[in-house]
Amino acid sequence: MTDINFDLPSDVLDEIQQNIQSIIESFDIPDDNKFDVIRKINFMYTQTKQLSITDALTNLYNRRYFETTFAREFARAKRYNSQLSLVVVDIDWFKKINDTYGHSCGDYVLRELSWLMAENFRQTDIIFRYGGEEFVILLTETDGNSAIIPVERLRRAVEDNKFKFKGVELNVTISAGISSNKDVNEVCQMFDNADKALYQAKEEGRNRVRTFG
Repeated sequence: MTDINFDLPSDVLDEIQQNIQSIIESFDIPDDNKFDVIRKINFMYTQTKQLSITDALTNLYNRRYFETTFAREFARAKRYNSQLSLVVVDIDWFKKINDTYGHSCGDYVLRELSWLMAENFRQTDIIFRYGGEEFVILLTETDGNSAIIPVERLRRAVEDNKFKFKGVELNVTISAGISSNKDVNEVCQMFDNADKALYQAKEEGRNRVRTFG
């Protein structure tokens, strides 16, 4: 089945919804009918907006929503002088999993990892599928050292988890890089720092967590 992707930005969807509601309110029909139509449109709008920010495979937030959320949270942390940490997570040897067992198996691993992430982070932490086998997590009110605790917990949970696809047991591990907003002036710099930490984790043998700096 082909995944359905909505490429309209959230603010465009908001404007479309508001315009449609204004048009219906101007119709020369009974108010009860107007309200019924508006309720149905608002319901469809909510579903469409959710699809526009959600990854279809994992049900996590998607890359587009990450970019807008990251910018917003970075600006908020800077304004209020609060802590913010960013984690970039990559599945080790994911291409080998796809090449050996097929993309259906790869999809299973992605979904299972998404569930493990939701289990090992706070509700206030925001998890995204960035693309392919890469995920990012925003940890609000959390400095870089404190971020190591849940990320390391996730790493162990993945290593210990019994990934099993069509009777085949899989050894799955992750590598992760962490950065914080300390001494950082731009979101791109903070992301690059986390990416560099991830690269270090891979260079040192994978299945480990590293922080930038």
